[in-house]
Amino acid sequence: MSAIEITALFFGSMLFCLGMGVPIAIALGGLAAFLIFFFWGPNALSMMVLKAFGATSSFEFLSIPLFVFMAALLERSGIAEDLYETMYRFFGRLRGGLAVGTVVICTIFAAMAGVSAAATVSMGLLALPAMLSRGYSKGLALGCIAAGGSLGILIPPSVTMIVYGLVAGVSVGKLYAGGVLPGLLLSTLFISYILLRSRLDPTAAPAAPVREEFSWRDRLVSLRGLIFPILLVFSVLGSILTGFSSVSEAAAVGALGSIVATLFRRGLNWRVFQDAAETTLLVTCLIFWIIIGASAFSTLYTAMGVSGLIKDSILGLGANRYVILLMMQVVLLVLGCVMDTVGIIMITVPVFVPIVAALGFDPVWFGVLFIINMEIGFLTPPFGYNLFYLKGVAPPSVTMADLYLSIIPFVVLMILGLLICIVFPDIILYLPRLLF
Repeated sequence: MSAIEITALFFGSMLFCLGMGVPIAIALGGLAAFLIFFFWGPNALSMMVLKAFGATSSFEFLSIPLFVFMAALLERSGIAEDLYETMYRFFGRLRGGLAVGTVVICTIFAAMAGVSAAATVSMGLLALPAMLSRGYSKGLALGCIAAGGSLGILIPPSVTMIVYGLVAGVSVGKLYAGGVLPGLLLSTLFISYILLRSRLDPTAAPAAPVREEFSWRDRLVSLRGLIFPILLVFSVLGSILTGFSSVSEAAAVGALGSIVATLFRRGLNWRVFQDAAETTLLVTCLIFWIIIGASAFSTLYTAMGVSGLIKDSILGLGANRYVILLMMQVVLLVLGCVMDTVGIIMITVPVFVPIVAALGFDPVWFGVLFIINMEIGFLTPPFGYNLFYLKGVAPPSVTMADLYLSIIPFVVLMILGLLICIVFPDIILYLPRLLF
């Protein structure tokens, strides 16, 4: 079979299974088993066991359940309530201030949790009812939460970056450093849009009434809610970016720190701990089953020699390297609409990274661009995770159509941020060069 026929068989079968509603881990793992049997016979099936062990036994993968546990416990700790109260006291009287404060909280939560679900669910429960009750438009209220929550996979300690770094062979620490400024850039773009829209359309984001204005003393007292988040961010990110500890060791510090923070807030009990542990088990198993299935699928595809042929074919086109880069971004944007983030990483990285290296692009720079695309995928239907997280906690009056319409301007802003990072690569590369 030719490279085109093999590619059509592999990815056509994958899309067919996903279209039939088969879970991605089963679709990829089952297809890998069938195709290995079809091409190489039953004796070759043992490679799946070896690949599964090799793909999941990396020491750095230990950080995934630790970061997931940290996020799950923080979500239940009440820290989000303290953060929201602080932002409400400082920004409530500003037109659009609640939406601005929500984005700021999501940015802080992203630097603590490493996943998008924690901030999205917490703000969906806290900020969404508050904004809707004060006359905010559904689009602005829903969009700022969904977009702000997605920052969790770009701003370190991102779990997605760990998976990408291990598959691509890129330093996770450098990826973490590279994700800081782009994350702040996107957060700034979101806030700028909210303030501009609030100014042009005052009915979309009214200011809080005068009776809800707080004195400066009340505002300063509320800053106590920032103590634990700031300590947690510095203990986790500081230890990684300064080289004091590895990602897995920093994840252990973060997990312990989340326990201490919850304990000091008197929110730690056996039920909370058990819920966080169960969530960690479920999410970690989901991630690792996808890694196992997708690694077997991508390994077989690479072993067929097709990825090398694709690389040679693309490089043989003689097209400008930025044209090829933009084509990759489009492919990732499309895949983000229909596939899980981990599956996209496991399937595309073995094909894309050698091409990127041959074109002379910095692997850390491309890695952060890749993660921004995955972040956009958390918002784009029909597979956007954050849309379903938010729908699960939103009032019954919020429909999926409301959610789909709300994310349009924020997706445009994220694509704009992606293009800015392509045009100005030092936004990504400045901190990795400085720290490493």
